[in-house]
Amino acid sequence: MNGRLTTHVLDLSRGIPAAGVVVQLRKLSDGDYLLLCQAVTNDDGRLHAPLLDGVGMEVGRYELLFEVGDYFRLTQLESTNGGTELLFLEQIPIRFNIDNVNGHYHIPLLVAPGGYSTYRGS
Repeated sequence: MNGRLTTHVLDLSRGIPAAGVVVQLRKLSDGDYLLLCQAVTNDDGRLHAPLLDGVGMEVGRYELLFEVGDYFRLTQLESTNGGTELLFLEQIPIRFNIDNVNGHYHIPLLVAPGGYSTYRGS
């Protein structure tokens, strides 16, 4: 098996990779999403290793949870009024299915303090 699951995060508000974003991978099991692993994006907005690969790739329903609130607080983008406003986004869950354990699933996150976008990349 040579499938893998990867991600990266881009900060659209600053036009740079988002370093330091905590990413959790969870798998649906018996009605709950169970934590499989957690990683932090590097200076390129990517993880040092795939979240899943090889024998770890299993058919199923998954969730990536991006801790963007902490990222924006650390980069001081949450407010233009001295930090007194609440962030709009705290966590971004992306739920998806893996149906081919040999496939490459790449799920990028494009994020700004007021919104986000994602897609299945290559």
